[in-house]
Amino acid sequence: MLAMGRALMGKSKLLMLDEPSLGLAPIIVADIFRTIAELRSSGVSVLLVEQNAQAALKIADRAHVMELGEFVLAGTAAELAANQRVAASYLGFQHEGETTI
Repeated sequence: MLAMGRALMGKSKLLMLDEPSLGLAPIIVADIFRTIAELRSSGVSVLLVEQNAQAALKIADRAHVMELGEFVLAGTAAELAANQRVAASYLGFQHEGETTI
């Protein structure tokens, strides 16, 4: 939160965050994502790199999936959240009739 505050003190138009939830308690993670959503709503553009795909897709407009340093999927957050491959691999969901490797 302190790093986000410092970054925004200069009236930033873009906030770039790399794993803001890493190692934090779940209640703090919820606060972080709520703050990111509020910033986004206020007109600040946010570039978020995050392994917590569920939380990230809930607040994102667009998303990209990287595997081994390469982009393998891109689209709206809603499209990626509904994608069976993304759901099985990154969100922990398995669609009916599907098996995971």
